Amino acid sequence: MLAESLLRSEPRSRTNPYGAPVEPTMPLASATRRRLVGGMSAMLALLPAGSAARNPQQAAPAMPMRAVQDSGSEWRAFQARFVTGEGRVVDTGNAGISHSEGQGYGLLFAESFGDRQAFERIHRWTRTRLRRTDGLHAWRFVPTAANPVADRNNATDGDLYIAWALLRAADRWQVPAYRREAQAMAQAILRKLVVEVDGRTVLLPGAFGFEHSDRVVTNPSYYAFPALRALATALPDRAWGRLIDDGVGMLRGMRYGRWGLPADWVEIGRGRQAGIVQPAAGWPARFSFDAVRVPLHLAWAGMTSEPALRAATRFWNDPNLAARPAWTDLRNGQLSPYTAPAGIEAVAEVITAAGSNGRVAHPLPGIARSPDYYSAALSLLSRIAQQENPRNAMAGVADPHAAPA
Repeated sequence: MLAESLLRSEPRSRTNPYGAPVEPTMPLASATRRRLVGGMSAMLALLPAGSAARNPQQAAPAMPMRAVQDSGSEWRAFQARFVTGEGRVVDTGNAGISHSEGQGYGLLFAESFGDRQAFERIHRWTRTRLRRTDGLHAWRFVPTAANPVADRNNATDGDLYIAWALLRAADRWQVPAYRREAQAMAQAILRKLVVEVDGRTVLLPGAFGFEHSDRVVTNPSYYAFPALRALATALPDRAWGRLIDDGVGMLRGMRYGRWGLPADWVEIGRGRQAGIVQPAAGWPARFSFDAVRVPLHLAWAGMTSEPALRAATRFWNDPNLAARPAWTDLRNGQLSPYTAPAGIEAVAEVITAAGSNGRVAHPLPGIARSPDYYSAALSLLSRIAQQENPRNAMAGVADPHAAPA
């Protein structure tokens, strides 16, 4: 099982069906999961700077959270397009495969919208097809393969979302077995995915393939702070506090380029390289489809003053950009030749609101505008994060998804 988890060590180039360049397939679990969303805006080139510029101070009057309600219908639309009858969440941007990440999102969505039937269906498939003996989950399911789960490595973001969704479901529907399952996962996460690097407590993106003699590779977007806090409550351990505190501290330093943005993948030096923290070798040095979740997680946790959130807000509302790009290169400032997909637009609106008055300035794009699974997932995650941001909750913002879907 361990040998199956070690993927190839060199990237292999791919292109997506929209004609846009795509990052290489990399030697870790989640590096291939959201590459095809890059061209989803049909290669719409960015307009010259200065035309139709985005500026939060010049935006239309802020709209209350009711402008993004009817989220129950959005969840139903997501189910209809991306969830099979047996409970498999399909990544339509990656040849119809499935991931533990997608299963975690599906469970979170079903719980958030009070859809117990869907939750049980997704949970059943996830346990049956992906669960490992240690309680964590294999990261990828390829339905057309002779062995659909050939790689037994896990993806930590998927496991965090699955465990968090189970805790939420245990409270909502009073199912103690869900809590016990989540606690077992939390124990496995602490045991296998939390390591000490140069005096810091670091979250590994997966159990295998990320620790090297001179560096450890991490993914800043895997620090889902609301999920980490929930697991810390369910399974008290000082390690959670260190992981969260060091994660916040590292994120403050893991910012690069013109706008000071987090990178998709980062390496932390060890040994002679101790003290060096930089975009990881082997991946494009970009603020892209992974890293967009960094400000979303911060907004979700109410950490609206964090530099990474403020930097992303400045980037997505830069008045010198005619449209929001899908990514930027953190070394040379290059922008993607196509605009951000609907899911990233939703994230941008929510984090912009989180840094100001908690109200979105524009209606969030719906599932219908998302051409694939990942964009649609970001759209739904943004809606939930907007509501559950504790600053919004304390302000009494209406819950757009309280009723069962």
